[in-house]
Amino acid sequence: MKAAEYFNNGYSCSESIVMEAIEKGLVPKELLPVATAFSGGMGSGCLCGAIAGSQMILGYLFGRDNKQGNDMKARAAAKGFVDEFLKSHKATCCRVLTRGLEMASPERKAHCSNMIDDCTKILDDMIKVKV
Repeated sequence: MKAAEYFNNGYSCSESIVMEAIEKGLVPKELLPVATAFSGGMGSGCLCGAIAGSQMILGYLFGRDNKQGNDMKARAAAKGFVDEFLKSHKATCCRVLTRGLEMASPERKAHCSNMIDDCTKILDDMIKVKV
């Protein structure tokens, strides 16, 4: 997955998801700076940044004032994404998902790359189905 490559080359988790979406032509490049603030659980370790980046993409594609979306469609997509993520993972919190892994360790980097891959797959499936 391209997002994991971005992550392994210096982009944060949320930025990596958005970078892949930019590359695919799904969102404008102006969304990237927004994603920066959602890195590392929004700086607090709370919501996984890969999930947050995925939610930004879903909101952009299906949210209010978008030709193909509305607030209910975006909210349904957001919930569907989280529900699908939770089938494979027990939490959405960055601190919980990375518990026991040191911030700069290769193990954490590999673990987060896997989270990014999982989010990318879920996002790709949702976009194909056009929630």
